[in-house]
This record gives sequence, C-alpha cells and structure tokens, in this order.
Amino acid sequence: MNEKQLAGETSAPSAAIERWRRFWWLPCQITVDIPLAKFTVGGLLRLEAGNIVSTEITRTAEVPLSVDGQIIGWGEFDAVDEHIAARITELV
Repeated sequence: MNEKQLAGETSAPSAAIERWRRFWWLPCQITVDIPLAKFTVGGLLRLEAGNIVSTEITRTAEVPLSVDGQIIGWGEFDAVDEHIAARITELV
C-alpha cells in the first residue's frame, strides 16, 4: 500500500473531491465504531490498561466510519503488517 492509497487519494479526482479541495487542510478525526453487545457500565468502570474487550464482530464485518461524529461511510478491519487498519468499503 503506497502513501496515496493510505491517504485515500485516487489518480483521477472526482468533481466532489475538487469541490472540497480548499478545505483539505482542516483537521478532522476519523472514528471506527465497534459495537459491543452486552457491555455494561460496570464493565466500563472495571477496564484497566491491557484488558481485552470481546466483540462479536468478525474481521470482515461492516463497521461505521465517522468524522467528527458524523457517519461518512462503512469499512472493515484488516491487518497491515503488525497493525490493525480500517479498509473503507463505502462512502455515503
């Protein structure tokens, strides 16, 4: 995976991308939301560094992608070398 792919760039920018080009410098935070069924406030309060939280999501399950709290698309988890990554599968 090259630097352009990691940044989400393509070789031929679409009209939508061109409309947003003047805002590219604005910082934003992308969040991948992982739903945890059966997780309680008690479980949250008992969390410590190094704990593992179990989820029923598989590696290829669709998970919501948000930017500053607004859902912008869907993705799935993937392994890249020794890191976990979110592969964007759909933008809305």
